[in-house]
Amino acid sequence: MKKGKILCQNRKAHYNYHISETLEAGLVLLGHEVKSLREGRASLVESHAKVKRGEIFLYDMHITPYPYARDMNIDPLRQRKLLLNKREIRRLIGKTEEKGFTLIPTKVYLNKGFIKVEIALAKGKRKYDKRQVLKEKELKKEIDAAKKYKY
Repeated sequence: MKKGKILCQNRKAHYNYHISETLEAGLVLLGHEVKSLREGRASLVESHAKVKRGEIFLYDMHITPYPYARDMNIDPLRQRKLLLNKREIRRLIGKTEEKGFTLIPTKVYLNKGFIKVEIALAKGKRKYDKRQVLKEKELKKEIDAAKKYKY
């Protein structure tokens, strides 16, 4: 699947979670929210998705209100419905009921003119897992620096 321009990204998702799989979902938005997203006025920090009455909703995604919109009293953190097939929703419901799995959005992007969300089925990392990742990163950095330096 070809992904277009990335509008907003959750960069800490790979640091805070073990991501097992990702999938693309549509997003129900209002007109001025689309304009704000195209300008890059959104944040996925602390956002997550939950199953509610057999549908999946995105919570705590902040979209700054469009400054030129007539209707300015819309909540920027309102819940937004994700558009998925029933088969995908049932499979995600089963996976999220397993211990420790959650749904987190990793990025919002344009795909053929439509705004899509990439959601990931993830399991939270422990503190020692995060430290291990940082150690490996630092070790790789030192190895690369040693390769550049020649005697």
